[in-house]
Parts: sequence; C-alpha cells; structure tokens
Amino acid sequence: MRSHLLNDTTAEQYRRSVTDGVERVAAKLATTERPFTGVTVDALAPAIDAIDLDEPLHDTAAVLDELEDVYLRDAIYFHHPRYLAHLNCPVVIPAVLGEAVLSAVNSSLDTWDQSAGGTLIERKLIDWTNERIGLGPAADGVFTSGGTQSNLQALLLAREEAKTDTLAKLRIFASEVSHFSVKKSAKLLGLGQDAVVSIPVDHDKRMQTVALARELERCKQDGLVPMAVVATAGTTDFGSIDPLPEIAELCDQFGTWMHVDAAYGCGLLASLKHRDRLNGIERADSVTVDYHKSFFQPVSSSAVLVRDAATLRHATYHAEYLNPRRMVEERIPNQVDKSLQTTRRFDALKLWMTLRTMGADGIGQLFDEVCELAREGWKLLAGDPRFDVVVEPSLSTLVFRYIPAAVTDPAEIDRANLYARKALFASGDAIVAGTKVGARHYLKFTLLNPETQASDIAAVLDLIAGHAEQYLGESLDRAS
Repeated sequence: MRSHLLNDTTAEQYRRSVTDGVERVAAKLATTERPFTGVTVDALAPAIDAIDLDEPLHDTAAVLDELEDVYLRDAIYFHHPRYLAHLNCPVVIPAVLGEAVLSAVNSSLDTWDQSAGGTLIERKLIDWTNERIGLGPAADGVFTSGGTQSNLQALLLAREEAKTDTLAKLRIFASEVSHFSVKKSAKLLGLGQDAVVSIPVDHDKRMQTVALARELERCKQDGLVPMAVVATAGTTDFGSIDPLPEIAELCDQFGTWMHVDAAYGCGLLASLKHRDRLNGIERADSVTVDYHKSFFQPVSSSAVLVRDAATLRHATYHAEYLNPRRMVEERIPNQVDKSLQTTRRFDALKLWMTLRTMGADGIGQLFDEVCELAREGWKLLAGDPRFDVVVEPSLSTLVFRYIPAAVTDPAEIDRANLYARKALFASGDAIVAGTKVGARHYLKFTLLNPETQASDIAAVLDLIAGHAEQYLGESLDRAS
C-alpha cells in the first residue's frame, strides 16, 4: 500500500492520477448544459448505498469511473449561468491551482514548524485585508473555515472584552435579517436564548438605528451589558448593508463592541465602483469576510479581522507540545495562538495565487459585474406584472415572488411559488433559492456569476411563471 503514499518515489503516479482527475472535471465543465441533472435522493442513494467501502477498487482510474456515476454526473455546477440560488460563486482558475498545491503539500497552518512560509503568506493576506478595510496599524486576524466560525470568534472576543462574570446580563444586538450564526454563536457562548436582541429593519432591509439606540438605552437602564452590535454588510437574503457609520456612532456612545458581518459584502473591498457602500466598516472592532463568496474562491476561504491584535489573546491556549509560551518570547509566529482551530488548511494560498495572478482590481471587476447584473434583474422584475420584487439590490441578490392575476389567496400564491421552485429544481434547467418575507414565501436569485446575462434571468422568470401557472391550473382543476 506504500505505492499510494505521495513522496519522491510516487511523484510520476501523482502526476498521472491528478491529471486524469483534472481532465475528467474539465470535460464535465465543458459539456455541462444545465446546472443540475434533476436527480432525486431516492434515485441516487441506492447507487451509493450499494458501494462496499471495504472492497477497494485498487485503481484511481476505476475510482474516477465510479465517481462519475455517484457524484460528477449529478453534482450541482455553480459555474453554470443559470445557477442562481445560494451564495456559491464560480471559482477562478488561479485559486483552483492553489487548492491543488496546498492539498498536495498539506501544510498545517497552526504552527511555524508545520508551515513556514505558509504562515507568512497568511499573515500578509490578513494585513492586506485589514488595509483594505482600514482597521489601523494594530489590526490582525486569522483565516477561518467560514462566516459562521468568524462570527463565533468575533463574538467570543466581544464577550471577553465586555468584562463581566454574569453572562446572563450580556446582550447582542443584530438586525432581524442578520445571519443565523449570530444566535447560534450566542448559544455556543453560553449566553442564553434572550441574549440576542432583534432590531427591526427599514423598507430596504437595513437595521433601523433609531430602534437600535432605543434598545441600547433600555439595556443600560435594565442593568444589562450591551456586549456587541452586529452590523451586516450584505444580508444573506437581501444583500442589504446596515448603516455602518450611524451604528459606529452608537457603539462609541454606549461603549459596545462593533462587529461587521461582511461575509457577503466583502467583495466591495475590491470594487472599482462601489467601495463607498462599506463606508464605516473601518470603525469596526471586528469584521467577518468570506473570500469564498465574493472573491470567487473555492470553499473554504474566510477570515476574522480585529482592530486590536491584543484581543485575539482570548482565543490563545499554550500547549507544551505545540506552541509553548517561550515561542512568543522567541518571536516565532504560530497562527494557532489566534485561532479557534488547531490543525488548519493553508486556504490562504488560494487567495494569494488569485491576487498574484489577477490583482484586486480583477476580482473587483467581476464583483462589480454581478452587482450591475442585479440592477438589470431588478428592472426586469419591477417592470413585469407577474412578479413582486421586495427591494432594490445593494449587492447582487433579488427577492421576489410570482403573483398570478387571477388568484388573490396569499396561501395559494405561496404554494404556487413553492411548487415552481421545486419543479424548476427537478427539471435541472435552473436553480433558485427561497426564503420568507414576513409570513409569505418568496423566491431568490443570488447572482455571483459574471457569465450570467439578463437574458438568463428573463428566461428563468418565464420558467418560474410557467411552473406556477401549471400548478395553479391543476389546482383549479382539482377544486372543480
């Protein structure tokens, strides 16, 4: 079995195997006509269940043949212009190359003696991002697995900086459309169900700062501790950006940690046209960025950034076998000192390869294109009497629903939209997401592919309307 270990004696085998895999994926990308085949769980599960993992095939070519049947053929392909569902971006080639390199070398970014230059590359990228944000000379951060982990770590730091032994008194303030990870983090941090105070949003789905001020004042009057305000720069459903300067003022006034969840909106850091939409982010105490959303990076590639590097000490634990305290005195850089993770992939390499190949302007141009596409999509929806669109896009998300002319029952309209989304997914012709606005069901386009055109949006809208009309027609037939 040593023949399968990657080393000096198997380098040629490695080259052949990886090349075979790359060629197969390239062939799939070149011939994929739909984002999905429409395969069902019931259809695919038996094929995977039938595989005996204790009976290996002993040949990577045979394994790739099998993989074609159980994965590659039916995978969701985000590069297709009619994948319009979640915050999944098509990826850029330099980042995929970086993924291949980091997987083969397999550096672990927890300590210097496991990563060497990888540590310095990650630190350089953290500094680069902090400069783009404007957090100042004392800023620092670390790469994470994604926005949920970044938000958790930021709120852990905020909890410790609140300096109270009574966790039940701590409160976190976030808009009613903020990411679910805020409440999840509160639970993981032992703060209880009531710790997160939901702040209403305005018509554009932005946090109402008047309501935030009122709740912060009430918190103080009740003898509670305002631990953190989470401002969102790019909500998952609407792409809305909270009023960051006004929130920063309130955080200063009440002595509250300001965290900006820019997991989605971080693409504006490279934007050539719309960087001003993030004005105020430079006043944050911590920031979440997901390069794997709007920097066109493969999953995972994320980071949490902090204004004051000293606050990262709250995530530090010294182990004699890993990062003993003497290493700090010897100025040996161990990223585990800043991270919630120990073993950690060199995900920073993907962004490094991208910046060194395309430059930040190249990334920003792509993100600007999808923001402009969303504007075109909004105009299509706003001018189409078949649809109700919720808000003008701040980034690249559109939330809407089909409104039939002859049906007025909101519940029936809900069912028609749910059916349309399900039928579209089953067809494989396009994939859209869904959400709720109030009590009603809506559909969602998340536009992160610069290859998507307005004509694709128009075609998918026609498909949605067709499926909804089919459902309503069948519903009327059943009722009669």
